[in-house]
Amino acid sequence: MKTLNVAVIGAGPAGIYASDILSKSKLDVSIDLFERLPAPYGLVRYGVAPDHPRIKAIIDALYNTLKRGDIHFYGNINIGSDVTLDELREYYDAIIIATGADADADLNIPGVDLPESYGAADFVSWYDGHPDYPRTWPLQAKEIAVFGVGNVALDVARVLAKHAEDMMVTEIPDNVAEGLKNNPVTDVHVFGRRGPAQVKFTPMELRELGHVPDVDIIVYPEDFDYDVASEKAIEDSKMTKQVVDQLTNWVFQEPEELTASRRIHIHMLQQPVEILGDEHVEGVRMERMALQGDGSVKGTGEMIDYPVQAVYRAIGYASSPIDGAPFDGKKKVVPNVAGRVMRGEEIITGLYATGWIKRGPVGLIGSTKSDARETIDCIVEDAEAGLLAAKGSGNGFEGLRVLLDERSTRYTTWQGWELLEAFEKELGAQRGRTRVKVVERETMTAVSRGEDHDGKLY
Repeated sequence: MKTLNVAVIGAGPAGIYASDILSKSKLDVSIDLFERLPAPYGLVRYGVAPDHPRIKAIIDALYNTLKRGDIHFYGNINIGSDVTLDELREYYDAIIIATGADADADLNIPGVDLPESYGAADFVSWYDGHPDYPRTWPLQAKEIAVFGVGNVALDVARVLAKHAEDMMVTEIPDNVAEGLKNNPVTDVHVFGRRGPAQVKFTPMELRELGHVPDVDIIVYPEDFDYDVASEKAIEDSKMTKQVVDQLTNWVFQEPEELTASRRIHIHMLQQPVEILGDEHVEGVRMERMALQGDGSVKGTGEMIDYPVQAVYRAIGYASSPIDGAPFDGKKKVVPNVAGRVMRGEEIITGLYATGWIKRGPVGLIGSTKSDARETIDCIVEDAEAGLLAAKGSGNGFEGLRVLLDERSTRYTTWQGWELLEAFEKELGAQRGRTRVKVVERETMTAVSRGEDHDGKLY
């Protein structure tokens, strides 16, 4: 069997895990990992708060996989504009779509389109220095609502409430540090529609929240309730019990303990029904929910209004379509069976999906690895059945390079990423920090390619 040339689209955890598992399979395979940004790591670099306690460990693991050299990274290549999916299939025997989810899930309530109603994904992209997002963010609100009780909501609340000087030990870009310095926030209200046993915070993130300097965490006894399913969840899951215990500790704080200049309020059993205001956000209207015994909730009809001047929607991510590939606009995934991409009832031979673009934005790193293994099993099975063959030369990047050079595509490589990483670490050393992230795409690309640049960071 000849060497199988495989292209993986997306250099985040899903794409890297799939590449790693494929590289260790029984197939003779050459793997090229494509990324539309000049740098790898996807949402780990551009979707996780810079002060997240586990971010370094995750990046170290991904780095160790790519530095082996048997998976070839090519950045700054957008599949769809720089090269089409059909063109890619001329050179590769199999293609894996692993583009993840980087947009915000929809929330259809009145007032959601007011100017101070923001998607959390956009805010995260700003503070993580994503090169395709604006360099400034409107931080004028003193009171803010955050919808959602997952780790992204917690990240957003923490970054909003944290004093800028306490973020300077991280890799946040200069423009983000400058924006946070002038943030006038005093109160951030985090809302979840279900009870304390159903929130999606991880114990580690919740504990870290309690250690943010000059920020008090306030939880209200009237927001605490358990049903039969809640009690079972606490009994069956150590993590759930740790989360509930931590929330309970905050409920029983004494008033004299709350002395910080900023506060994060965690509200449960409240669902947003309207964002209030005519031309600008003036408040949020929440409906009190009641647990139904099985962990689900139902509205009670009781409404509570909170004065806020901005709203951040952290209710989940959504994937975006890939030019040339089928896409389910309702589920926001590439239609597939076990990772084999489908068009209608027909399998598209040689085209696969993994990660959030495959199953939707649920689950943590472990789920992503399981996803990748299922998809790679399908590729191995199809290869052994003799089903995989490129539509053209099938010579992988050797052939694609000619096309990219003809189009003057300034792609980056793994060696280029190492140059950019060294550049960011040197910037950090100059400021007494571990690293400072470069935001400006042209500078990222030029540094990675060893070209002259003006040193513009953002």
